[in-house]
Amino acid sequence: MLAEDFINQKKATWERLGAIVDRSRRRGLTALADEEIAELGRLYRSVTSDLAVARRDFAGHRVVDYLNGLVARAHAEIYQRRADRSSGIVRYFAADLPRTFRETWAYTLASLLMFLLPAIAGFAIAWQDPAAGARLIPGVEDVLRDIRAGREWWLAINDDGRAASAALIMTNNIRVAMLAFAGGVLLGSLTLYVLAQNGLLLGVIAGAAQAYGFSGHLWGFVAAHGVIELSVIVIAGGAGLQLGWAVVRPGLISRRAALTVAARRAMRLLIGCALLLVVAGAIEAFISPSRLPLAAKIATAVLSGVVLYGYLLFAGRPPSRAAPRRRRAVHRVTRIIND
Repeated sequence: MLAEDFINQKKATWERLGAIVDRSRRRGLTALADEEIAELGRLYRSVTSDLAVARRDFAGHRVVDYLNGLVARAHAEIYQRRADRSSGIVRYFAADLPRTFRETWAYTLASLLMFLLPAIAGFAIAWQDPAAGARLIPGVEDVLRDIRAGREWWLAINDDGRAASAALIMTNNIRVAMLAFAGGVLLGSLTLYVLAQNGLLLGVIAGAAQAYGFSGHLWGFVAAHGVIELSVIVIAGGAGLQLGWAVVRPGLISRRAALTVAARRAMRLLIGCALLLVVAGAIEAFISPSRLPLAAKIATAVLSGVVLYGYLLFAGRPPSRAAPRRRRAVHRVTRIIND
């Protein structure tokens, strides 16, 4: 069979799936009629099969790219479970960002473990022997000397003015988050390295501070901004791991299509991370090195954590009456696909 004959034979099916997907993207999966939901599942299976045939028989033809894109769009609608779409910035903050965080929690958890385990190991080693901890992180010796001497080096970050310090801190934090994210395209290897390195660095410094009786001063500086800053690094790392997993395990779609789907989710997280780091940088420059009492800084940490995770975990949830229908719709589509 020629590619043109294959296209003519299957074109109507592809166009119908595209129409249903476009309708779902505009109004949400729950806006589809029951017949359309069932049809979406059947068409997705059919077009996925067509994609496999096209890859086998017409490799290099433009129909393969077309079907890759169509399957990726349909996959996103079915498995991301997006609904109740509005538009613009309001939709992003009200629904897209917190929903994406919840939908990708497994990647964020993996990122947290890759940060936390080296941090615990570094803390234990440096607490027992600060010199051994210093050997784990080249260049950290100056910081450990300051800790041993009882010098609060962070007081000097405002020598150039608080606004300048805030800008510098924001830039550095965003750079770290971007590295953790972009490292995902290297099968997640660079992401894992950035997470482990930053976790180990924090653990070594905290362990040395504990060994030298400096921990109260250190946490007095870190507490206020640490909740947001460390959360963002972990979330950005999770976004990077999504990219790496899409390359390693693309599923039924091509690696390029899977990477496109993962990148869209990851970018929603990354934009939110950049904005949160602006807040963290401001706190680190204006509150963390200040002479405010430790209780005030801890209160800032608790308040920022409650607000951040209250937003990420609960914002953008659908009305209670719509939720059962959405679950039924997604369950019905996936059941048809898997049968």
